[in-house]
Formats: sequence, structure tokens, C-alpha cells
Amino acid sequence: MAFFKRKLLFALLLLTSTALLKAQDFSSVKSIAERRVPWLAKSLKFSKIVSGEKDVFELSSDGKGILIAATNANAAAQGLGWYLKYYCNRSLSHLGNNLSPLSKLPVISEKVRISSSFQYRYALNYCTINYSFSFYGWKDWEKELDWMALSGVNLMLAPMGTELVWYNTLIKLGYTDAEAKAFIPGPAFTAWWLMGNLEGWGGPNSIAFMQSQAALQKKVLTQMKELEIEPILQGFYGMVPHDLNKKVDALKDAQIIDQGTWVASEFIRPAILVPTNDKFNVVADVYYDELKKLYGNDIKYFGGEPFHEGGKKTGVDITAVAKSVQGMMQKHFPSSTWVLQGWQSNPADALLAGLKKENTLIIELFGENTSNWKLRKGYGGTSFIWSNVSNFGEKTGLYGRLQRFLYEVYRIKQSPYNNYLKGVGIIPEGLNNNPVAYDLMLDMAWRKEKPSLEKWITDYTIYRYGSYNKDIVDAWKVFTQTVYSSPLDEKGKIVYQEGPSESIYCARPSLKVNPVSSWGTRKRNYDIKLFKQAVALFIKADKQFKNSETYQTDKTDFLRQVMADKGDRAYDELVKAIQEKDKKSIKDKGNVFLSMVLQQDSLLSSNHYFTLNRWLNQAVALGKGLPDANNILYNAKAQITFWGPDNKSFTRFKDYAHKEWSGLLSSLYYNRWKLFIDEAMNDKITPTTTFYDLEVKWAKEANLYPVKKITERQLLAIQKRILE
Repeated sequence: MAFFKRKLLFALLLLTSTALLKAQDFSSVKSIAERRVPWLAKSLKFSKIVSGEKDVFELSSDGKGILIAATNANAAAQGLGWYLKYYCNRSLSHLGNNLSPLSKLPVISEKVRISSSFQYRYALNYCTINYSFSFYGWKDWEKELDWMALSGVNLMLAPMGTELVWYNTLIKLGYTDAEAKAFIPGPAFTAWWLMGNLEGWGGPNSIAFMQSQAALQKKVLTQMKELEIEPILQGFYGMVPHDLNKKVDALKDAQIIDQGTWVASEFIRPAILVPTNDKFNVVADVYYDELKKLYGNDIKYFGGEPFHEGGKKTGVDITAVAKSVQGMMQKHFPSSTWVLQGWQSNPADALLAGLKKENTLIIELFGENTSNWKLRKGYGGTSFIWSNVSNFGEKTGLYGRLQRFLYEVYRIKQSPYNNYLKGVGIIPEGLNNNPVAYDLMLDMAWRKEKPSLEKWITDYTIYRYGSYNKDIVDAWKVFTQTVYSSPLDEKGKIVYQEGPSESIYCARPSLKVNPVSSWGTRKRNYDIKLFKQAVALFIKADKQFKNSETYQTDKTDFLRQVMADKGDRAYDELVKAIQEKDKKSIKDKGNVFLSMVLQQDSLLSSNHYFTLNRWLNQAVALGKGLPDANNILYNAKAQITFWGPDNKSFTRFKDYAHKEWSGLLSSLYYNRWKLFIDEAMNDKITPTTTFYDLEVKWAKEANLYPVKKITERQLLAIQKRILE
């Protein structure tokens, strides 16, 4: 055993030293160039500079190539990304790449020196781990980390692979194999387990699956180290199985607080082992030992917090809890930082009072709607990062309060709390949408002065599509006044909205769909006619950008939004016919509505970013060769439909992560609406339990919904009808 431990330690040290060497000589950044822009890679020269500022890069030309000097690998990667965007008019994104070769490299006439005024450029929400990354393989993660590095991200939430940490911990504590597996959720639901909202849902997982996730996480962490992106792993904050003191004799006198159920649902929440109880240290020691065995002992940041989104804490000394949780983190990882979520009333003032401020960092989540940094007076003088969620459930929809991003960040800079603002970041529940919103937020980290949104958008269109086009720029200016606006109410306050306006086509049918998902909205806080006119203007550039993946992807997305907007009127007319019991009108309006659902499906089939098949194929690839392959596919389908739990009458989470995707529209969504319309013809209103049965049946089927290709002629005809 001693030999094995020494061998494991040597392997970890070797990985660490190799990663550090790659970071120092920037070979990790060279590798990004070789993967993404091989036509540029051979002309790049990197060098290290010493500066009093932590994150600085310099760009210059020497007549033979492009010189990138930087203080570290992360700044060098941002320098590469900057050159690609603002000199080569090229970019990488989650919705298409514009990375085609240039015949001649742009020359930098004078050396450019840019530094970040922020210590941190942060990325990811717990939910992103599932809504975007549930079924990622290594190639997916490699691209993700390339994008993060090129965007300057240097702090990223990375709790992947925690399943095996917990399994090993519970086995060590005395749980059986089946009991340990019952605590851990399926691959599409780990985020809400890590946040203490549920346990076991979507599982159980096989040992082989958990081991494969741990192996993948090791590769991710190695790559992050090479790119100098600090990972935030999951800390131990007291979350334990709800039956811990019943399963483990040695912990039967542990002080456990039952946390009940989450959002008044059927989901049993994990319990909280009170951190001020001596048994907390026993479990924490085992947990951190198991984490170190898998992922090393040089982790500097930890997430996770007790009493997230509610939870019972009556009689608990919250300040003492904070000291204990942070104390155990620092016992195992000296000088580590506890990263907390600034969400709703979290973190409580009492919790903050017990923390070492120098080892605490708060991520303000919901910046597009709230100003908690001001209300909480800089979180009592605690370092924080300003970010925004913008997307919930990775729902399809155009949204992002761009002007708000600029206004709020620079307002903080001019406030008494400026010294506590340590960074900016993106924290969407899903990333495969609205690349403009994420680019702007991360770009601001490298701007000393607030940029003009109009100028920034013009530059964005050039690097997004590859060249300047007046129609595109003019269209985007209107987009910033419509779908990407920051609307104010009559009192001058920001209009509250959680993510994009939802599409009626994706709704579980009823006579009063509002909203499609429990916390969403169908309301359009923008002028839909003006937006439609801008889309028509954008499409005037179609011939010039026929071979541009980014342009064609955005065109699809913009047309989809116009079609979703039109769906609201068709739905209202259908409801009116049903309420008047006019059977002819029900049939006519119903047929129109169903044809619109299928037309939307056909439009989206023309671009793989908007297909169900892409998502399901990821799940199939992840499950290949594993005993739980079928369950992995089931997880993929359940998450985007009924979500959970197994309760016909409970509908709070239904369609929370709905998608306007080809394959999903023409199968489940179409069939739900057809059933509803057919029954309305017979004066019946379909009960929600019937839809639940349809959704579960659909999720259990093996169909991968291969893409049904349409011709260019068909696509042009659809485009014309949408813009009529």
C-alpha cells in the first residue's frame, strides 16, 4: 500500500511539473493555435515578460511573424484571442467558428500592450455543468478550454468527477455499494446534488461510469493548469445523505439537520451534518483525503455552501458554521479560498461574519436584474466578482442585456465598493446560446474605459463573420435595441426577466400557457416588428456570407426567434376558437399552429447546433461500452422534458430546460399539441397527467431522431414565409 501511495504521489507530481513547464514556455497556448488556427501557428512567437501587473500581454510584428509577450500562459492565450479577433477578424464560439485561413497575416504597426484591471475572469454556473456539459467527451472539453483560454478566463467552476469522490467517501464511512450509489444522481442532474437540492435522481451510476468521469476530470484539470485557469472544485460543507446517522454506527450521534424536500417537490434533499459537531470533521477528513487521492493537493478554490436556496437552519450558529467549514478546507488545502454564490439572500451576513475575508470570494450571479453588491454594501467588505446568469436551463432564445453589463460594471468601478470588485464573469445555466453576451462580459475585463456599445458591436460583427458589412452592422444596432436591450419600466428600474422570452411551441399545452417553464416568461420586452425588420436587413448579406458558419448559424437563430414571436398570435387565436367551441375554427387554427411547429422544426434542421440529434449523440458516445448506457440516454431526454420527479401531478420543473430543436419539435412537442387540439375538437381539455405520461414514454424510447435534411430551395421558401 505504501508503495502504491508513493507511486500515485509521483504520478501527480509529474503531471503537475509537466503542466507548470507547459505554462511557463507557453506551449499550451501554441497547442491551441495548432488545433484551431494551424495557418497562424507557425508564424507565432511567444515570450515571457515581467510586470508589476499580473495579467499583461503585448502584441507586435517583426516582419517574419507575430510576437506575443505575456506575463503568464493565460494572458498569452488572451493575447492570441485578441489578435485573432481584432486583427484577423476570426473567432471561436459555442455557436459556430470563424477560423478560416488568411492569405496574408495582418501586421501590427505599433506594439500593443493590454492589461487586465481585474484579478479574476470567471466562468460557469453549477447548472452549466449539466445543461451544457453533461455528456462531454475529451474533444468537447478540449474545445471548451480553448475557448475559455482565448477569452481570458482564469477561474472556472470545475466540480466534474465528484461522483467518485463521494462514492469512495461513503464506502470508507461504511456504506454498502448500493447505498453509496443511491446518494449520487445521474449524469444530467449532478449540479443540483452538489448544491444540496436533491440526491439520487437519475441514477444509479455504474462504477465504470464514475471512473470514466474521474479520468476525464484529471485530463481537464491538467489542461487547465497548463493554461493557468484555476479550477474551483467541490468543497465539503456538511452535505451528507439524509440517512447518514442511520447507516453508519460511528456517526449515529452526529447532529444531522433534515433539509426536507426541494421547491416543495418530491425531491429529497441531502441532510446537513452540522459543521460545529465533532463528527463533521470526521466526514470532512475522509472527503478531502479521497479528493486529494483523485485530483491532487494543490487545489486553491472550493465551491459549495450550506442552506442553498432555502434549507433548515433553526438553532444553528451560522457564524460558527462558516468558521468550521472554512477551517477544514484550510486544514487540507492551506490558504485555499471558499467561493460563495451571491444569489437571493446568500451568503448570509452571519455566514460572512465567520469567514477569513482574505480567503473568501463571492460570485454575484444575477447582475442583469439586481444590484446586490450595492444593497449588501460590497458584501460587508468581501471580494466579489460581478456576473450575470442571462440564460436559465439553456433555453433557446435571444437575450442579453448588453448595455446593462457595461453600465453596471463601470458603475461599481466608480462606487465606494470598487476595491472589493475583483473580477467579472459569465454564469449562465447554459452556454450554447447568445455568444455576443459572453464575449462582451469577458472582453470588459481588458478594457480600462467603458467602450461604446455601438462601436463594440460593430467590431463584434467583423470578427464574428469575418468582414465588415453595413447591413449586418445596421441590423445588429437594432438587435441591441430589441432582443439585446436593457428595458426599463416607467419608474426607470430594470424590467425583471429570467432569461430569454419563451417559445409557445415548446409548452405543455393548456388554455393559459404563461409561462412555458415555471420561472420563465412569454412576454416580449422588445418591439417584435422592429426586430423582424432587422432580421430581414441581416439576411440581405446572405450571399456574401453563404459559406460562413457563424453567419448561417446566427441567421437560423434570428429566423427562429421571428417564428417563435409569430407563434404567440397563432396560439391566442387557437385558444379563442377553443373557448368559443367553434369546431371549424379549432380545426383551422389548430392546423395552422401545427404547421408552424413543423416549419420551425424544418428551419432548425438546417443547422446542427439546433438539433436534438446532436445532444443525444453526445449521450450515446459517453455511454458507449458502459453498463448504464441506456440510463445515460434517458437522462439526456428526461432533463429537457419532464425533468423530474416521478410524480404525474407535480409540474414545477416540466420543460424548465426546454429547447427549440429540430427533432424535439416534430416529435414530442408536435404530438402534445396535436393531442390537445384533437381533444379540444371533442370539448375535452387534456389533463397534465396525460402529457406527463407522453413525456416519460418519449424519454424512455431509444430513438435518436436523425436530422431530416432540407434542400436549400426549401430553406429559402421557409425563410420567405417567416419574414412575410
